[in-house]
This record gives sequence, C-alpha cells and structure tokens, in this order.
Amino acid sequence: MSGAFARLAAAQLLMTVLEEGRTLDEALGSTDRFDRLKGPDRGFARAMASAALRNLGRIDIGLAPFLDRPLETAPPPSRALLRIGAAQAWILETPDHAVVGETVDAAKRWPRAQRAAGFLNAVLRKVVADRSAFDAAPVQAIWPDWFQTAVKQGLGDTAAQSLAEAQLHTPDTYLSPKSGNAEALADQVSGEVVAGFSVRVETSDFEALPGYEAGDWWVQDVAATLPARLLAPAADETILDICAAPGGKTLQLAAAGARVTAIDRSKPRLKRLKQNLWRTGFKGDVDVVQADATTWRPEAPVDKILLDAPCSALGTLRRHPEGPWIKSEADVQRFPDIQERLLRAAAEMLKPGGTLIYCVCSPLPHEGVQLVDRVLSDIGLSRVAIAPSEVPGFEDGIQANGDLLTLPNGKFQHDAFYISRLQREI
Repeated sequence: MSGAFARLAAAQLLMTVLEEGRTLDEALGSTDRFDRLKGPDRGFARAMASAALRNLGRIDIGLAPFLDRPLETAPPPSRALLRIGAAQAWILETPDHAVVGETVDAAKRWPRAQRAAGFLNAVLRKVVADRSAFDAAPVQAIWPDWFQTAVKQGLGDTAAQSLAEAQLHTPDTYLSPKSGNAEALADQVSGEVVAGFSVRVETSDFEALPGYEAGDWWVQDVAATLPARLLAPAADETILDICAAPGGKTLQLAAAGARVTAIDRSKPRLKRLKQNLWRTGFKGDVDVVQADATTWRPEAPVDKILLDAPCSALGTLRRHPEGPWIKSEADVQRFPDIQERLLRAAAEMLKPGGTLIYCVCSPLPHEGVQLVDRVLSDIGLSRVAIAPSEVPGFEDGIQANGDLLTLPNGKFQHDAFYISRLQREI
C-alpha cells in the first residue's frame, strides 16, 4: 500500500512541476501527498520524480510506440503516472511487478486517474517488456527541441552532449568552509577536497553534518564559488554583491573581511540570505539592502562589485533538470534586457580602477559573452583575463578572450557558469 502512495506522490510532484511551471524544490515543499510520506517512501517518491525530470524527453520518446495518440493528449494525471512508471522501469530498475502493480494501484487511489487504471496497466506492461525506443533516443533528447537547438547553436555539438550527459547524474553536494581551510572541513565532515577550495560530501542531508549549526560552512556548488574568488576580495575593501540572495557569494566576501553590501530586490530571497548570515555569524558584518540595483546607488563609488545577474539558470540542470520544460524560448530571450541594465548600472557604481565580476549560471552566449561584448565599448570597462592558475580544475574553461565558461569537463561535477572579469578605466 505504501508503494502506491509513494508513486501517487511522485506523480503529483511531476504534475506540479510540469502543469504549474514550478521547480521541483517548490513542488517538494507544497505537495500534500509528498509531505505525508515518511522515511524510505519519501525518498523513493523524490527519486522517481527526479529521475523522470532528468530523462523526460527520452521517456516520452520511449513511451510513444505504446500509445495510439500523442502523450500530450492524455489527461495530466495519466501522463504523470506513465512517466513515473517508465522512470521506475528504465532508470531506477524497479522490479517489473512493482512498476505495474503499484503504479496502477496509485491510479485507483487517485480519483482523477481511476478511470485510466486499465489503460495504465496495458501500457506499463509494455513498458517493462520493451525499453528499446528509450535506449535508442539520443541523450540530448532529454531536452525540449528549442533547448537542444539553442545549446547546439551556442556551444556546439560536443559541449551540448557533455551538458546532457551531466544532467543524467544525481548531483554531488559541495560545501564552502568559512575558515577557507578545505582540508580541515573535509576531515570534519568526512568529505573530499575538490579543486583545492570546496569539499564534496556523499549525503544530501547536509543539516545533519558536523558544523552546520555552528555555521562552519555553507552549501555551494564548486563552480559557484569562482566569481567571488576571482574578485579577490581583501580586508576593508568596499564591495557590492548585486542580486546577492541566497547569499553563498556574500558569505565568501564577508569571510575575506571585506565591507560588503548585499543588494537584492526580492524580500523572500533576502530572508534566506539573512538566515545564512545569522547561521554563519556574519549578520553584523554585511549591510543588506532590498532595492532595484538598476536605480539604487551607493553613497560613493566602491572598490569592487560582484554582479550575479538574473538569468535562465540553465547551467544548473544537474540540480534543476525541469528548467527547459518550465521555461519557454521566449522566457529565456528576455533576460539580456535586465542583464544589460544591471551591468550598465554596476559600471556607474565602480571606482576608477575598480574590478567588476559579471556572471550568470547559464551557458547560453546571449546571456554571457555576447552581452558583455555588446556593452563593453560604451560603459568604460575592459576585460581582465582570467589566468589558469586562478581556477584550478577549470583551466580548460578559459576562453580566448580571457572569460571563463565552466562546462562539464569530466574531472568532477559542477554547474555551468559564465564569468567575465572587468575593470573600470582610470
């Protein structure tokens, strides 16, 4: 019985994401049936939903031969249960009898899906017997067509293939040490030092790790640590962290002893930033400002600025594989407008000779290098090339113009970040 409830919860998570356009994290926090699950059932429901989202396009291709009409025409509950069933069979390798029996039982317990129980039973019996169409689908078919095209045009076939393959794996968890001593933190949490400055841990239950309550570290993808590191913050420098929430980069800057002002327009996101500052002991060391940075200005120009601009976030597919499915091509195309306005505003806040890091967690050129190229000529900034010695483990991501693009490289898992280091002309 509990197996049916776990599958029902997984299907409802999937519906919340795909029908309502919400992230999986949001769905996990707002789906009643998932919230009622305990222990292994809760973990299994999450695993099923995550596996389905990581492989969604290929799952749909795999299901197509067993359907008389396109999957999109099926009612959302039936569609969700089919995808959850396929994820069990083809990705999680759940026993055949459980895939069919428990998933059909879930339909029978769900008023919105009860009438489809016979249909689901017939299709899922074919699913467990034949995975050939799923296996034959190219890896990049996990994405919708528009995103496949955008990545191939922007990055090339090889990089697109690497990004797709990286999405198939459950992401590692990385910690950033408050002290800066990655070796000591690795010993404390039984982790592994990566790239010399981050610590990889096996568990996703990070709140149970030693040092969490004491604020000795914070969760932060290893690639996400690079923008603050490349800014090279020093004690007593005045630094603006624009679009700062939820605060991982803010914590890095504060740990270096800089005088940091963290700016974000979102009150809920700033609440998370303040919680992180409180837990790590930096609450009194950072000025937090809720404002629109396109119009807000500091009292005087500052030494350095970190601008982690709003973006499509399509470089974080390892952790958010639903991204291309809950965004449209039009959604993604709208970001350069706000990115350019923020970059121009940041340039006005910087002292002559000051350093500005522009970064986005997106690999798409129109949000990164193309935008920077377009505005550099008239905002009084010039590039400062990133050197291989500054980014151990990411050396092969340095571009010909000196920018950094952290695409998967086979050394370790990480997000895709575009980073450009700029300097105000004197």
